[in-house]
This record gives sequence, C-alpha cells and structure tokens, in this order.
Amino acid sequence: MEKYRTVKKDKVFSGEITEKKSRFIGYLSRAESEEEAAGFLNEIRKKHYDARHNCSAYIIAGENGARDILHSSDDGEPSGTAGKPIMAVIEGEGFKNVILVVTRYFGGTLLGTGGLVRAYTDAAKEAVKTAMEGGLVTMAPFIPVTFSFDYPKEGAVRRLLEKYGVFPADTEYSDRVRFRVNLPEENAESFKNSIRELLSGLTDYTEDEALMMKKIDNQH
Repeated sequence: MEKYRTVKKDKVFSGEITEKKSRFIGYLSRAESEEEAAGFLNEIRKKHYDARHNCSAYIIAGENGARDILHSSDDGEPSGTAGKPIMAVIEGEGFKNVILVVTRYFGGTLLGTGGLVRAYTDAAKEAVKTAMEGGLVTMAPFIPVTFSFDYPKEGAVRRLLEKYGVFPADTEYSDRVRFRVNLPEENAESFKNSIRELLSGLTDYTEDEALMMKKIDNQH
C-alpha cells in the first residue's frame, strides 16, 4: 500500500467555469466506498435536477492488497468527453477515496468533443483548486505493533518512540509494560531492529498483518 492524497471528510469543494454560455460546476468530496460515491452523486443530481448532465469519476482505494476501484461516467455526453477527463484530473493529483462530479447546464452552443474535454477538465481542476486551500490530507500506511518490556526500560523506549515520531496508542501496566504503537510502514523494520538492540532482544513483539491508513499531514 502506498501513500495517497485525499480530501477532508464531510466537506465539499466546488468550482465553476463558463464555456460558450454552458455552465460547468465541479464538486469534489471524500468517498471511502462505492456506496458513499453513489450517495454523493445522487445528492448532486437532486441539487441540480434541472441540469443536462452530471458527469463523474471516483477512485476508491483497495484494501489489504486489493486493486483500487475506478469508475467514470459520461452521463449522456459523447463517449470519453467527460468521465475520462475528470478521472485524469483525479489521477493526476494522486487522489484516492474521492469522487468528483461536474454538472453541466447547456448554454445552447455545441462545444465539440475537444471543447467538452477541455471544459470538463477545467471545471474539475477548479474544484480541486478550492480544496488546495487547506482541504487536502495525505494518508500513509501504518503497521500496528504490540510489544512488552521491563519497567526500568520505559524511559528509553519512550525516547526511541519520539525519535520515530510515534507515541503509544495504548499502554498496559502489569508484570511488564505493554505498548501498542502504529508505525509508519517505511520505518517498521528499522524500528524493530532499534528496539531489539535497546532491549537486548525481543519477546512478545507482534506486528498486525492488516495495514491501516492514517493521516500524516495537511496539504495547503
């Protein structure tokens, strides 16, 4: 699993262009399943019930090694003039778990295939542009790890965790100290070697086989 960009939850980012009196309104939103994507598309259709077209594209990140789910729709526009250009914008930005819908109000003048491709591309980019202002986040794969150690080592272990920029997600104190941490996948092997050296060996060290995706920063 690799890092990817997405948009903040529960927010909709929009932008609009006009081309020969046709209005193209782009809407970008988070969608973590095909059902969420379909629900958002239906919301836009209801909002713009009088529009000629509501074209769309989405990418849902595959889980546990599965392929990403990609889907696009021209919604009555000539084949390849709407859904594919919108998808190209999503892929070009490195987005996953998003849906981008472009609504068109026909202005009375035919744009031709080239004009439609440009218009849908530009409207999609306008929606992305609004998300650039504090609406983007980067998601990265993390491995949940659990390990235990003797009490006198706790201070040194916490300092090591700080070095890797992580903190215990859960702590248990019994006969020994048990930490559960979420390690960036890229640092997991290095951390395992470091903690082994610090503790003069490892006992009860478990890595969860299922990766989790976590937000690592905000994009501005």
